[in-house]
Amino acid sequence: MEKSFSHQPDYLLLWSFIVLVFLGFLMLFSSSSWISLEKTGSPIYYLSHQILYGLLPGCLLAYIFSKFSLRFLRGLAVLFFIISLIFLILVFIPRFGFQAGGAASWLEVGSFTFQPSEFAKLALIVYLAALLEKKVKEGEIKNFKESFEPFLIILVPFVILLFFQPDMGTLGIICLIALLMFFAAGANLLHIFLLILMGVFCLGIGFLTFPHQKERIMTFMHPEEDSLGMSYQVNQSLIALGSGGIFGRGFGNGIQKYNYLPQPMGDTIFAVWAEETGFIGSLIILLLFLLILWRGFIISKRAPDNFSRLLAIGIISWIEIQGFVHIMAVCGLIPFTGLPLPFISYGGSALISSFIGLGILINISKRTV
Repeated sequence: MEKSFSHQPDYLLLWSFIVLVFLGFLMLFSSSSWISLEKTGSPIYYLSHQILYGLLPGCLLAYIFSKFSLRFLRGLAVLFFIISLIFLILVFIPRFGFQAGGAASWLEVGSFTFQPSEFAKLALIVYLAALLEKKVKEGEIKNFKESFEPFLIILVPFVILLFFQPDMGTLGIICLIALLMFFAAGANLLHIFLLILMGVFCLGIGFLTFPHQKERIMTFMHPEEDSLGMSYQVNQSLIALGSGGIFGRGFGNGIQKYNYLPQPMGDTIFAVWAEETGFIGSLIILLLFLLILWRGFIISKRAPDNFSRLLAIGIISWIEIQGFVHIMAVCGLIPFTGLPLPFISYGGSALISSFIGLGILINISKRTV
């Protein structure tokens, strides 16, 4: 039997997200107002678009999923999995898919566009939670044939479809989430090690297959070379970070967002925030993500069953890994991936899927023991 709601949700987690979203919209307004004014004649076009097509539907879906029966959600796992794969396949069909940023990652239906890979992350998390719960219950989680092989069979279609988009950033995030969920379920450590080796092999193939992936690695290793070419993005991000100092230039007073930083409201939005609010503002964002990680860990530890526990681990891993990958890339600590900063970067698909994940986390927090 599913545990009924027995107490209030984790308000510390909820308020952490509310503050993060509020600061995110401040970041978005500052980073996009100039571009918005130049392209549309209105300084709030991108902000209002994010509110109408990201925040409002996201909040509605978060509320619905916070009330959703988790047992019913478990029953929909296969359907979510199949639909997400179909959408990932459709991006390769010219009638439906189109390219943006060098990757075939978008679907277009009339005037409506969305990025299927953002929802595929959540669909995979739900399906893996259901599968791994079953394997734990049946005592097969450490068995190669009964656990490792099904896990790999599920992961391979996502790997192939994302590899050929190519969207190596999302592919890496999905593989890390799946690996952490597999580990948390109690998988054989030898199987975990084997998966890591396979992941390294796939990265090597991607490095050799796609020239722009090789460029990103070389830029990371030698950012001082070709500062106006391959290394331009990372160098401009580092200039923004250094210009912010302790307290920043002041909200709205950043310079790098004016045709210096590529994708200032997406890939490099944290650099804009760091320049305008300095070390103190950057630290606030980091602390919010760490607070969310802590509360997510507590929720997963106190979850009433393995499905809820693994679901919480998958969602919190997704938000935290993607968040820190974005921040580390902007800081020049890892190669640029093009991943959005959760709840902050411009993009309705990313924001809506993140809000659904938040709704599920809140749902689980009301059932903790």
